[in-house]
Amino acid sequence: MDFKTWSSERIGHFEWFAQSTLPQVGTDPKKLIGAMRYAVLNGGKRIRALLTYAAGEACGAEAALLDAGALALECIHGYSLVHDDMPAMDNDTLRRGKPTVHVAYGEATAMLAGDALQTQAFEVLSHAKGEASTLVRMLQTLSHASGVRGMAGGQALDLDMVGQAPSELALMRMQNMKTGALITASVLMGAQAGHWTQLSETAQAGFARYGHALGLLFQVVDDILDCTQATETLGKTAGKDAKDDKPTWVSFKGLEGAQAYAQTLYEEALSALDSIEADSAVAPGAADRLRDIAHLVKGRTH
Repeated sequence: MDFKTWSSERIGHFEWFAQSTLPQVGTDPKKLIGAMRYAVLNGGKRIRALLTYAAGEACGAEAALLDAGALALECIHGYSLVHDDMPAMDNDTLRRGKPTVHVAYGEATAMLAGDALQTQAFEVLSHAKGEASTLVRMLQTLSHASGVRGMAGGQALDLDMVGQAPSELALMRMQNMKTGALITASVLMGAQAGHWTQLSETAQAGFARYGHALGLLFQVVDDILDCTQATETLGKTAGKDAKDDKPTWVSFKGLEGAQAYAQTLYEEALSALDSIEADSAVAPGAADRLRDIAHLVKGRTH
């Protein structure tokens, strides 16, 4: 199966699972549930879900456990975008080509929708069928990536950097936490859903290195697109980083330098996959989908 067919099938399945698993339309509290579903089901690239499926399939994971992990990750990602777009933070009115949740539902409901999606993530994953040790490992990975040492902490550092001139190391640390932590968690949770304990330490580290490189690559490409694409293409307000005086890889390295850095990170991600495929517990070619996703992230236009 080629990557386009595989990814289309996985995304279609994920959308069905998310539609049927999230709190249903028409049940109380109706407005809050509507906002939650709007935040998660309102499009998106589903990179985190695809990474979970790809890593899990490479490690022989059960499909149902991957569904739960993928939805948990997308709930966390959705809640972060809801809060990130609010006036107290980025104050954005457009997301995925549609009004942001606080514009569509009001600020109070948006805040509650983000809160509810965060807890929904852990409810979905904790109720999944699987070995207790596997579920605990996945829950630990998700909670660490979402909290003060991960996404939430990275967002705090991002807010502190507005109008400042941080070092390149500080910018990398912030983006590794804000964006990279959840992308790395997507890879690790997929692998942890399978025969994680049978992998060598080298292979386990390979999954982490791949996720780390891919997470930073995603953000570098995001910085490039923010200054090279139109709002209509991006589905969110273009040029906002420069307008808000936020440090980016383009402001540090220039456009060509940022593009060269993206290529370096792409090659690092592919190199990490070599150590994964060398493990006897991983079937030959099992990491091909992860390789395809790296190519997708590097070449994305929105």
